[in-house]
Amino acid sequence: MQETTSALVVFVLLLAATAVGFFGKPYLPEEHRKHETMQLIQLVITMLVTFAALVLGLLTASAKSSFDTVGNGFRSYAAELIQLDTALRQYGPDADHARELLRTYTAAAIAATWPREQPPAGHYPRISTDLSHDKLEDVQLGDMLNAAYVAVRKLKPSDSYQQTTLTECISRFERVIEARWTLIEQAHSSISKPFLTTLTFWLMVIFLCFGLVAPRNALALVMIMLGAVSIASAVYVIVDLDTPLTGPIVASSDPMRDALTHLERIR
Repeated sequence: MQETTSALVVFVLLLAATAVGFFGKPYLPEEHRKHETMQLIQLVITMLVTFAALVLGLLTASAKSSFDTVGNGFRSYAAELIQLDTALRQYGPDADHARELLRTYTAAAIAATWPREQPPAGHYPRISTDLSHDKLEDVQLGDMLNAAYVAVRKLKPSDSYQQTTLTECISRFERVIEARWTLIEQAHSSISKPFLTTLTFWLMVIFLCFGLVAPRNALALVMIMLGAVSIASAVYVIVDLDTPLTGPIVASSDPMRDALTHLERIR
């Protein structure tokens, strides 16, 4: 929803700026409409368009990089969960309770993080997460993971093999917790809202100049409108990529679902 609102606001503002220039041009004094003045305006437009295109490209690359970082974060997190479950299975049947808690947490995390997708089968708490404000962290999910961690630490090894395996399990669990917090931080928006507002102002100046130099015919207006649609769609993609868990473009849930499939193995 945020990406749609941002794109619509930019589109309306660009058209409004164009209208100011288009309908205000006839009221300018004659000396302001001379050929030399129009040439100067066109030079300014060229400079601003080049600068705005560069900034839009950098913003798109930054948003895409942030989106890819979150996707890679989920893959790393899923790999850590699988390795932890493998270590717990190697410990023996005494770790089954901790494995069940870990499986329940993973299923609940998938259902909360991707609410628009098919939730995993089974019984687990259904938790609502405020993803619209980049809040991947949830107290209940954190408590579920901590409960599994406590269950692992309460294991009492009966021989040296289980002692060594328990040490590995605790180490891997700590890495899982660290990966979770890293992922939570990476999911936050990386684009500065004041900077995006400033870019919108630059674009409005460009379209104001378009309105001043554009001929008064339908084709010119259609081309300006298509330009506004293109810029608004670019803003839509940037904002959508910057929120990797909401909107049409979201980070894939496949790595976490693969991890859950591994956790559901009995042995």
